[in-house]
Amino acid sequence: MLEKMFNAGSVAVIGASRTEGKVGNSVLKNLVNDFDGDIVPINPNSEEIMGLKSYPDILDVPDNIDLAVIVIPARFVPETIDKCGRAGVKSVIVISAGFKEAGVEGAKLERESVETARKYGIRMLGPNCLGLIDTTSNLNASFASFMAHKGNIGLMSQSGAICTSTLDWADKNRVGFSKFISLGNKADLSENDFLQELCNDDSTAVIAAYLEGVKNGPEFIDIARRVTSIKPVVMVKSGRTSAGSRAVSSHTGTLAGSDEAYNAAFRQSGIIRADSLQEMLDYIRAFSSQPVPEGKNMAILTNAGGFGILTADACYNEGLSLASFDESTIQALRENLPPNSNLYNPVDLLGDAGSDLYAFAIDVLLEDPHVDGIIVLTSPQAMTEVDKVAGIVADKVQTSTKPILCSFVGGTQVSEGERILNDYSIPNYPFPERAVASMRALSTYNYIRKQSYTKPPEITADKETVKSIIDEASQSKRLTLGLESLDILRAYEIPTVKTKIVKNLKEAIKACKQIGYPVVMKIVSPDISHKTDVGGVRLNLNNADDVERAYHTMMADVYRYMPDADITGVQVQEMVSGGKEVIIGMNQDVQFGPLLMFGMGGIYVELLKDVSFNVAPINRDEAKHMISSIKTYPILAGIRGEKPYDINSVADTLIKISQLVNDFPQILELDINPLVVLPDNQGCVAMDLRLTLREEE
Repeated sequence: MLEKMFNAGSVAVIGASRTEGKVGNSVLKNLVNDFDGDIVPINPNSEEIMGLKSYPDILDVPDNIDLAVIVIPARFVPETIDKCGRAGVKSVIVISAGFKEAGVEGAKLERESVETARKYGIRMLGPNCLGLIDTTSNLNASFASFMAHKGNIGLMSQSGAICTSTLDWADKNRVGFSKFISLGNKADLSENDFLQELCNDDSTAVIAAYLEGVKNGPEFIDIARRVTSIKPVVMVKSGRTSAGSRAVSSHTGTLAGSDEAYNAAFRQSGIIRADSLQEMLDYIRAFSSQPVPEGKNMAILTNAGGFGILTADACYNEGLSLASFDESTIQALRENLPPNSNLYNPVDLLGDAGSDLYAFAIDVLLEDPHVDGIIVLTSPQAMTEVDKVAGIVADKVQTSTKPILCSFVGGTQVSEGERILNDYSIPNYPFPERAVASMRALSTYNYIRKQSYTKPPEITADKETVKSIIDEASQSKRLTLGLESLDILRAYEIPTVKTKIVKNLKEAIKACKQIGYPVVMKIVSPDISHKTDVGGVRLNLNNADDVERAYHTMMADVYRYMPDADITGVQVQEMVSGGKEVIIGMNQDVQFGPLLMFGMGGIYVELLKDVSFNVAPINRDEAKHMISSIKTYPILAGIRGEKPYDINSVADTLIKISQLVNDFPQILELDINPLVVLPDNQGCVAMDLRLTLREEE
C-alpha cells in the first residue's frame, strides 16, 4: 500500500537548504549520504544544492517523483500538497510543525492539508514529524543525525525525540532496524496503517511502537489481532496518569483515552504492553534475536548463587516456572560439574567456573525436554572468562531452537563480553530481573500467537422496546434512567428482579402483596446515584407494618440528606437472598467505544476497586476472562468447601450487555449494581440499574 513511500525510486525535498543547521539541509544530506535513487532539491532561490540540480517548484521537475519530503512553513503546506498532486506525487512526508499541536489555526491548516491530499489520492506521513528511515532501501528521509543499522525491528513513534534517542541508543548497542517511522500528528497515516505495512514487510520480524493515543480504536483492535498472530507487537503507551494525559494533549493534540481501555484493548488484541521505554527496548531485543519458547519452564545457569536466587524470585514474580530437570540431565551434570555445584534449578557452576563448563551445561540444558529457555548469568570473578563465555553463548544461539538470554552483571569487567554479544545481536541485560521480564515477554507471545478470536454470539433482543424507552427519555430531556428502565435489560433477556414502581405508601403496600414478602424498598430519583449513602434502601421487609415504618423513615432520611432531590416514587422489589453481589458496568471510552467493567458489587466496588475491563464487543472467552481475572474470583468459584456460584450466567449477562451497548451507542454509561449471582445453575438477577444517555447535539 505504501510502496512508493518506503521503496521510492525518486525523492524530492521541498524546502531543501544549503544552510547547515536547517532541517531542509539535514534531510537532503541524509538522502545524499545513503539513498541510491534520484534526489531532487526544491528551492526557488537555489539552482544547485549539494551538487544536485535544484528546481524552484515541484511542478518544474521533468521526471516523476515517488516521494516528496516537505520542510517549509506550515502556512504553505496545503498549497504545496496541491502542487504535489498535480505533479503526480503519491506519497508525502510533512516534517513541518505548526499544525494542530500549535492551536486552532494550525488545526485548520492540518485539515486543509489532509483534504487536499485525499483529493489526489496522496498518502501523508505527519505533519510535525521526524520523517522515516527504511534500511532495506537505504532511505533516510528524516532529519535524524545518522542512518539506522540494518536489522529486523520495525519501530514507529509518536515522538520524534524518542525516535532520535532510540536511534542513538541503538547505535551504541548495535541494534538494527528495518524501518523507523516518526508518526507526528497522524493527520492521515496512523499506527493502523503502519501496523499493516510492517506486518507485510518481510524484513521486519518484530514491531515496536511508542504511542500517545490511537486514532481509531475499534479498527486498531481488529488490525492488531491479525498482526499479532503473525508477528510480536510491543508498545509503550504514555499518558497513563492525569498529568501525563494533559501533557499528551499539549504535545501532539491527541485526545488520550483511559488507561484501563488501553490495557484492555492491548490485551484483547495480543499486544505486549511495556511499562517504560526501557522495557520496550529490552523486549524487542529479545524478540529480534531469539526464538519464542514453547512454554514457560526456564533453566537458570549461573556462577554466583546469589544471582541465581534473585533470578528464581524474578521468574516467580513474572509468572515463569523453574523447569524440573529430566533425570538424565541431572545425571550428566553430576558426572561433569564440580562436586559442590548445585545440580538442580538454578544450576550453580561456582565462582571459578571456566567457559568450558558453561558450554557443557548449556548443551545439556538445551537437550532437556522440560526446559523451554535458558537465562545465563555471569558475575565477573577473578577466574571468570567473560569474553569466552560470551563467545560460547553467541555460538549456541546460532543453532538453538530455544531462547537464551544473558545477564552479565557488572561494569568494566563485563564490557568485552557485552560487546561480543552485541556483535551477534544478542542482548545482555545488566540485571537479572530485566532478563527475566524479557523472557516472560517471549513466553507471553507463545500464547498470543496460538490464540484465536471468535466472534461474539448474536443475541436475540427486543430492540424496538429499548429504542422506544431511549427515544422517550431523550424527548423528555431525561438523560439519567434508573430502576424504572429495567425493561431495557428484560429486552435483552437479562433476568431482573420482580419489581414495581409506586407513588405512595398505599400503592407500595399493594405492590408488596402482589410481589410477595420479603421485599426490598428503594428510593427512585434521577438525582440520587448512591441510594444507600442517603438512606434510600430498606431490606428484609416481611409485612405491611414493616413497609409502613420503612417508608416513612426512608423518606425522612432522604430529605434530610438531599432536600432538593426530585423524588419520583419508590421501588418495591422481591428480596433475593443466598447469592453474591457483583457489578457490571460500561462507559464510552473516547478511543475505543464501550468499555465494560466487572467486579464485586454492592457497596464494596468502590472500597475494593477489584474490577476488570474489556472493550466491547466480547465473546464468551473474554467474558470468562473478565470474571476470573478479579482478585476475589475465588469467592465466586467456591472457596474452602463453599459451593460455586453461577459464573456462566454472569458471562451470559456480560455478553448481552456488550451487545446492548453496541446496538445503542446513545448509552453513555451503565451500571447494574448489584447483579446477584445465585449458586451454580441457578442463574443471576439484576437488582438495580443506572443508565446515562448522551446529550443530543
